Amino acid sequence: MKRRTFMAAPPAIALGAAASTPLSALAAPAVLTPDTRLLPRHAKGPRIVVCGGGWGGLTAARYLRQWVPNADVVVLERNPTFWSGPMSNKWLVDIVNTDFVHHDMSHAANKYGYRLIQTEVSGFDRAKRIVRTAHGQLDYDYLILAGGIRDNFEGWLGEDREAIAYTSQRFNSAYIPNARMLALKSRVKNFKRGTLVMTLPPPPHRCPPSPYERACLIAWHIKKNKIPGKIVILDPKPKIGPIGEGYRQAFEELYPEIITHVPNAGVKSLDPYKKRIVTAAGEYDFDEAILMPQHQAADMVWHAGLIGKTEQGKPTGWADMDPRFYTARSDDRVYFVGDLMGAISPQFGYYPKSGHVANAIGKIVARNISERVAGKEVVARLPDNLCYMMVNGDPQEEIAVKFEYEVDKASGHVHQTQVDIDVRTTEMVKEDFAWIKGRFDDFLF
Repeated sequence: MKRRTFMAAPPAIALGAAASTPLSALAAPAVLTPDTRLLPRHAKGPRIVVCGGGWGGLTAARYLRQWVPNADVVVLERNPTFWSGPMSNKWLVDIVNTDFVHHDMSHAANKYGYRLIQTEVSGFDRAKRIVRTAHGQLDYDYLILAGGIRDNFEGWLGEDREAIAYTSQRFNSAYIPNARMLALKSRVKNFKRGTLVMTLPPPPHRCPPSPYERACLIAWHIKKNKIPGKIVILDPKPKIGPIGEGYRQAFEELYPEIITHVPNAGVKSLDPYKKRIVTAAGEYDFDEAILMPQHQAADMVWHAGLIGKTEQGKPTGWADMDPRFYTARSDDRVYFVGDLMGAISPQFGYYPKSGHVANAIGKIVARNISERVAGKEVVARLPDNLCYMMVNGDPQEEIAVKFEYEVDKASGHVHQTQVDIDVRTTEMVKEDFAWIKGRFDDFLF
């Protein structure tokens, strides 16, 4: 264990409808070690441990308590509070306030009756069905990994840990929501002039259309406040997408003097100290930057030894999973939920790594586990996806994209139908806020 682990204050834990209780009051070992038993069993049914308290993990926990009422459901989350990625771009420019995207998770734990522990997941012993954390170990019957993504800054900066730390601190995109969101908002507010560069990761990455939304809303902020600045979007893709036409119109009609979209601009190298980035489409200097490197599955999937491999034996970066039942190929006691999931179909690759999909898969996995526990046949189910994106702050206007899924009878593969809604309207703003309210009411409130 690292020294900071010994020095950390004990995390809070929510026990059903009881008030939050310090973990030390339950176990109170003299010294915390990796072998410390974290939590006694809470119920007669199976113990289901959920690693990750985001959209997918909290949804799974809520429905497991409903559909497997005798289960001991435990959520492990390293952050003390819940930050929503969806709607956070609007929060960056004060269209919604902090209370809209930032919430106390213990309310949901108390309401639905699962246990919530703030701790860092550090490893697994899958043979013994044990999760290791910064505060001890926890056994399980079923394990759900729902930790989201990690930023692969190593792809740009190799093993230069100092440069990675500097880049992560100074130019982070906050696509892994936590306190970095406050730092990003401060950087946006303090941007007074010059060039702001945004890099997009190569697909697949978290919430594919949202970087373009962020560019539009920051451009609206620049335009509204008459800031002498511009935004350069360095996009590794050959064209804007999804919602390509809708975003193209927004760039050209609303922000022609502010936004420059550069296609085929995969990053070749970065000097964060000199504020210079080299891409396949040219070299760019910047005054401020929001840097998104390649996204990969969260560290916990790597720790569990469950990252997929290519035919050449190289890591895919994403979970090695059954595309219909969301279990690990090598361990069917482990399920994957949310953005860390691996490839689904040769037709479209990956499900969009969005809050909507994470919420849908969280329910599906909870239902599948309930069927297994009851000794019933497990039914393969499909999600859907819906993303609203605001492109103008005054008047507020949005565009959207919908995805539907079905199993192709001839091939047996999941097929995706994508519908871009490119015409920006104020009506979609109302739909967007109704959508987020419905989702939050489903798993958070």
